[in-house]
Amino acid sequence: MGYSAAHAGLFSIGEFSKVVGLTVKALRFYHEQGILTPAVVDPQTGYRYYDKRQVETARVISYLRKMEFPVGEIRELVGDSGDEQEILDALERQKATLERRIREYRRAVRSLGEFIAEERQAQAMAQDSYEVGEKNLDRVLIGGVRMKGRYSECGKGFAQIGRRMGRLICGKPMLLHYDQEYKEEDADFEACMPVKPGKTPAGILVRELDGGRCVWLVHKGPYEQLGHSYAKILKYVKDKAYRVVMPTREVYLKGPGMIFKGNPANYLTEIQMVVEGEDKC
Repeated sequence: MGYSAAHAGLFSIGEFSKVVGLTVKALRFYHEQGILTPAVVDPQTGYRYYDKRQVETARVISYLRKMEFPVGEIRELVGDSGDEQEILDALERQKATLERRIREYRRAVRSLGEFIAEERQAQAMAQDSYEVGEKNLDRVLIGGVRMKGRYSECGKGFAQIGRRMGRLICGKPMLLHYDQEYKEEDADFEACMPVKPGKTPAGILVRELDGGRCVWLVHKGPYEQLGHSYAKILKYVKDKAYRVVMPTREVYLKGPGMIFKGNPANYLTEIQMVVEGEDKC
């Protein structure tokens, strides 16, 4: 069927398909989705016709589809305006968005690599880790600073104890955990150290910490991997049908110094859980 005078200067859908490198099926789909509306649709035949101003828009759509852009994003980018400058401006914005995503993906890839390496290291250490044991803890005099916040803020409490109690400190630093679950922002914990009797400075709570039967395990490695050791010790507690008496304790046998952090792979942390109940195993 030939063109009518009304269609002079327009491309049929087949011709337009060849010009822009999109299939007829794709052009019909983009019309239905409101992405690329023909310049004219013959009311009698339903044939679609396109003008030369739509060529660049169609090429942009073809390019975006090859780049696997979803239809919704393409609609937002090109619409039906056919305004070349608007399309280029939109593409500039999309380019900036993609560059930002690339940076985020690169950070995510680095983070995943670090996580995988840490988990493999934790698995290797777990094979050589200490076994869960039981012992009796004596009562001990401690100086403590009760805190609420992130666990990583405990260093402020230890520093306060170190400044104010100095020569009275007589043991390894400990962190008492008063929550039964992990908390991210409002954890309830106490930084403390064993101390000798003496004058109690302001801001430090000096008292005796109860002893008792204790299930314990030494964790070797970074603090971020303590979860593996907690899983091991908690399984032991459950198997024995013990009840944990709060607070639980972390004793830092070997960790970062005041000046040098040292190698986290060599940190030693003793997890202690005072327990009650009968061994039913």
